[in-house]
Amino acid sequence: MALFERDTNIYTDRDALREDYQPEELVGRSDELDTYQAALQPVINGEQPDNIFLYGKTGVGKTAASRYLLAHLREDAAQFDDIDLTVAMLNCDGLTSSYQVATRLVNEFRDETNQISTTGYPRASVYEMLWSEFEEAAGTILVVLDEVDHLEDDSILYQLPRARANGNLETAKIGIIGISNDFSFRDDLSPKVRSSLCEQEIHFPAYDANDLRQILSQRANVAFHDGVLADEVIPLCAAYGAKDAGDARQSLDLLMSAGDMAREAGTETVTADHVEAGRDELERGRIQEGIGGLTEHGHLVLYALVTLDLEGDTPVRSRDVRPRYTRFAELANRDPLVPRRMRDHLSELAMLGIISVTERNEGRRGGTYREYALDLDPALVLSALEETVESVGIHDSVMDFVDIDPREVVNDGENATLTEY
Repeated sequence: MALFERDTNIYTDRDALREDYQPEELVGRSDELDTYQAALQPVINGEQPDNIFLYGKTGVGKTAASRYLLAHLREDAAQFDDIDLTVAMLNCDGLTSSYQVATRLVNEFRDETNQISTTGYPRASVYEMLWSEFEEAAGTILVVLDEVDHLEDDSILYQLPRARANGNLETAKIGIIGISNDFSFRDDLSPKVRSSLCEQEIHFPAYDANDLRQILSQRANVAFHDGVLADEVIPLCAAYGAKDAGDARQSLDLLMSAGDMAREAGTETVTADHVEAGRDELERGRIQEGIGGLTEHGHLVLYALVTLDLEGDTPVRSRDVRPRYTRFAELANRDPLVPRRMRDHLSELAMLGIISVTERNEGRRGGTYREYALDLDPALVLSALEETVESVGIHDSVMDFVDIDPREVVNDGENATLTEY
């Protein structure tokens, strides 16, 4: 008997639930697609392409829309003898400089035997190689920079649009498509870059529950056997996705997790119970990943906020987090950070979705300030903070959330510390 056998009771094509699956039609984004298509129209007309920037939170369809329309643009452009279209798509996650982007672009246009190193060349030499590759490719070249907000310098966004005006290119026509999760990214660009780009902006709002139901139903029709999903599964996954910032990626992950739970259990139907179990597993994994990437002081700031949250003292200002954080840092034998650096860690926690932040404005006298609160299950957060809790000690407020023998706890008023017996 084979140790591994194919299990086809639940799925017909599980890969249809993955992020990189490209459906034949995109649903829930008709207005954005119409605007995006119009912005790409100059390519088909043989004109200089417009620069286009897409803005929106993670999982709202920016990259999927780009892949969908650019695939159709390639097919349609191939019908015209006077259009030679090349699309170079880079994800800037892990790339922090324009120099790195330029070297990656050079390598996109070269075969594997002629690649260049990402370090060691003068910047001017890298750009000369890039212009040479563009000229050899000729025609229209669309450079797609996904997660462009990761770049810490914006010179590439100045060089590419001005390449023809500066005499670096004669025949090739360059267009940039930037994709960003940061709505304020454009505001941080230098004035000369903003002037050179003259880009069209397309904003992708969060999906609502109806949009997510359409997306999930479309993928489910491909992914699952008929009748496998209980009626409540897709609405429940969509409701959770809408609650989680309208993120289609998270909704699809949840639907896949529920399907996997049902397959592992050997059932023939995916139910709401599988969705709930899948959500718990995904949440635990996301929390572990997010918290695992924090620094030691990030863990201490979070532990301080968790204890304040469990005591009912949140939302709380950073100045009220600081005494608890300072005490925890001292117990962990670490020098506390200055207030500004501690606030940086609060901002990072908010960006990761671990805590929530609310802007308050109390007018001329009270001024503007931020309040913070825990945005996740404290038990899951404390599980991910196990090492920090051990180094600092068990605070009274978290006693019900940690698995520890009460005989090993000594309460000193501010916190209860572990002792060795």
